[in-house]
Amino acid sequence: MTKYKFYGWESCSGVKPLEGAPSWLKSPLSLYDALSDGLWRKETCAPRLQDRWSVDNPTLGQCSITAFIVQDLFGGEVYGIPREGGNYHCYNVIGSARFDLTSEQFGEEAKELVYDDKYPQSREVHFAKAEKKERYLVLKALVEGYKP
Repeated sequence: MTKYKFYGWESCSGVKPLEGAPSWLKSPLSLYDALSDGLWRKETCAPRLQDRWSVDNPTLGQCSITAFIVQDLFGGEVYGIPREGGNYHCYNVIGSARFDLTSEQFGEEAKELVYDDKYPQSREVHFAKAEKKERYLVLKALVEGYKP
């Protein structure tokens, strides 16, 4: 059994996928398993962080595109945590479940992140950056084509 370490993993096991989701998808935990199985890649990492991306830290630079894929598959809302440089670290809220599939990228700093649902995020704003929309489409295709 996988030992999950991302923020809110305990709350998301009861979250069920929307109609039309891949048949292997049972909860955000199974999505995390698939993403960890090589779907998160250097090419899906934010360009400013690609030189630091590694298989040992696959969640680095993957937050917004991952959060919007979670929203596609499970519904809910995407919120952000303000970061330096005017960026936001994205996470998901679905019903009473609040979780962040990419929190591990911060290591010990993850304990300091404040998940207070104050900053709703929109895909229109995020995907105004062509590179981010392209990374999202690449990751989405990898998820759709995944075979466990």
